[in-house]
Parts: sequence; C-alpha cells; structure tokens
Amino acid sequence: MIKRLLYNSTGQLQALQQDRPPPPTTDILEDTTPAAMTASPEKGHSKTPLSAVAEAFEDIAKRLSSRRNNGEAVDNNDHNVNGEGEEELRLDTFCDACRLVAVLFSCLGLAFKFAESEYVAKVGDLVEASKCFSSLENILDLDVANGTVRTPGSHSRNLRRVRQGLDLIRALFQQFLSTDGDSLKEAATTAYSQVCAPYHTWAVRTAVYAGMYTLPSRDQLLLKLNETDQTAEKKMKRYINATLPVIEYIDKLYISRNITLDW
Repeated sequence: MIKRLLYNSTGQLQALQQDRPPPPTTDILEDTTPAAMTASPEKGHSKTPLSAVAEAFEDIAKRLSSRRNNGEAVDNNDHNVNGEGEEELRLDTFCDACRLVAVLFSCLGLAFKFAESEYVAKVGDLVEASKCFSSLENILDLDVANGTVRTPGSHSRNLRRVRQGLDLIRALFQQFLSTDGDSLKEAATTAYSQVCAPYHTWAVRTAVYAGMYTLPSRDQLLLKLNETDQTAEKKMKRYINATLPVIEYIDKLYISRNITLDW
C-alpha cells in the first residue's frame, strides 16, 4: 500500500492508504546461507553471497549517482521523487539489498552474534514497513512529525541501526584487505571499535570483545563465503565502494531534518 501523509486534528501525521499492487513478498528468515545461495541456480541463488551483496548495492549506488548527475526526476520501479525533484530510495529495494548482508554476519560466528541478531531484527521491521511506506524518506518524515525518531522500535531508529550494520561490514572488509595474517581478531576489533562500540553499552562491548577469540580464521571465512583470496578482494572492494554512497545518502536524510548522528 502507498502511504499518503496528512495532519489530523491533534497535529500528528496520519497515514492514509491508497490501493496499489502489493510489493513482492519477502521473508527475512529465508535461507541465505552460502550453501543455499550457490547450490540452486534454478532458484536464482547461483551467485556467492559476496557477489549478490555487491551487485545489489552497486545497483542502488548507480541509480542514486545517475539521478544526481542527470538532475532528473523521472519515476521508475526502484525510486520515487519528492516534491523538489530529489531522488527517494524505495524502501523495499533497500530492504532487498540489506537482507543479503545477514549471511555475512552469520559467517563471523559468536563474536558478532549480537550484531547479527540486532541487524536481522531491524531489517525485518523495515521489510514490514515497506508494505506500507514507499521510501526511506516516508518513514523518517512520519517519525519526525510524531517525535519518535529515536524511540526504541521506531522505523527511523531501526533504519539508523541497519545503516550501522552496513557500515560495520564495510569497515570489516577494509580492515580485512589491509591486514595480513590468518587471524581476523585485529580486523574485526578495529571495525567494531570504529562503527558500533561508541553506541553500545559497556556490557555489550565487553561481550563482543571477549567473543573476538571465537572468530573464524581468514581461510575459514573465505571457505564459508565460497571465495578465494583473489575473488574475495575484488568483491569486498565492490561492496565498500557501493555502500559508501548509500550510507552517505542515509546520513543526509537525517542531517537534512536536523537530526544528529551521535546515537
């Protein structure tokens, strides 16, 4: 359903629904393990997890870049435009890409179990929201109007956490590519400290750092991802380059609404 936002008598935004064809059904619990994604080409899972993730975010980044460069305000299947002709990223398209990242967390084992659980839950909430809201801007505007941007469980708060999850994997990949040795402890510790630690409680940080000793080795991670050193390097770089403009886009949505990013 498309949400149309109107003010009611109390000054709060209400959402009126209009008929439209229902969005594709998605299931956050669908089997996205590396084996499932490579074993069934006839079901569209012929790509490795890294290939699928990189391609999904490259598509989003390409569309955002094309729209900015051309200054166009033409609607299509993956984007809307607001009243000022600026691009709006469709929420369902964003969720489809984010769901693919969950398998990357699962490959990291117990050390990132908390991050995985939080990420999957937040993406699941946005998947449900995509059945009613067409774009990322829609959910932010509703929460801004109702004063619930930072309220636990709000779509805007969950979007913020999903964005951090994408950034955590980006930082981990950067560290993976810039460090030597078979251990992932240094790379994972640095990535977590940069992206998530400032926003987690002492108890969560302590548990995560303690769990770093359970991380798979470099070779074990590559095996889980069905990659070699050479193929992983190329695809990790693709993910890094593709997610940076998407993360920047999300940050600007908050900043343009006078919402700080220190939470």
